[in-house]
Amino acid sequence: MSAADIHPPGIQDSGIPPAPSRTLGQRAPDILIWGGVILLLMIAFKPVEMANVTRLFTNSENMRLYGKELLQPDFTNIRLYISQMWLTVQIALWGTALAVVFAIPFGLACSRNIAPVWLQQPMRLLMNLLRSIPDLVMGTLFIVAVGLGPFAGVMALALNTGGVLAKLFSEAVESIDKGPVEGVRATGATPLQEVVWGVIPQVAPLWTSYALYRFESNSRSATVLGLIGAGGIGQVLFESLNAFAYNQLSAIVIVIVVAVSLIDLLSQAMRSRLL
Repeated sequence: MSAADIHPPGIQDSGIPPAPSRTLGQRAPDILIWGGVILLLMIAFKPVEMANVTRLFTNSENMRLYGKELLQPDFTNIRLYISQMWLTVQIALWGTALAVVFAIPFGLACSRNIAPVWLQQPMRLLMNLLRSIPDLVMGTLFIVAVGLGPFAGVMALALNTGGVLAKLFSEAVESIDKGPVEGVRATGATPLQEVVWGVIPQVAPLWTSYALYRFESNSRSATVLGLIGAGGIGQVLFESLNAFAYNQLSAIVIVIVVAVSLIDLLSQAMRSRLL
């Protein structure tokens, strides 16, 4: 009798343990969650008119005519487009910078392991409020207050992004290692010194990465804010759209895509050096 007859080849011979099995009770939460997601998709099928997907094929001729004009960009006013895109980037830059200034204290105040409950809960509600108000609504409020122009866009991005970053910053603080904080506390440091020397060094790279990512997003959001008169390339885009000047619209879109792509590449390079 050969060794192969005694020990037939199989998973056990390879030294790899069999996959762990889960009971029905252990799998029940996953089944409920994914089943709930599928049920919600089924419920939302009619309200979002998913049946209209067939029109993508029945009305394809209209799409081809529209796409034909978009494939013939008119770069006659390219200098205007570039200057307005640069203004949009500056709006996003200032909006993100102010948001970071707001988010640092607010994020610390929202952290369960730093702030007391009486401060943490109201601050979380305030940040939820800032995040839930759309950029366009926020921009409209500031346009009423300060008039048309890029400053309204800056403030709209600052408040909305400040609410988002505060949440991300607080989650980063809540996941820190307690060791360095306790070490700083053992030296007799004040609570502020504990934050400066025990918390900030741990979360600074992650905070910077979050801020860079939001700057990428704000570069796109600032374009939309131009539609309501907050300045930048969005205002020129809206004017071309209303005039059915699709050749100009195509050129503007190309400028936006190139600018956002360059910002994404720069942001990725900076984040890769931080993390």
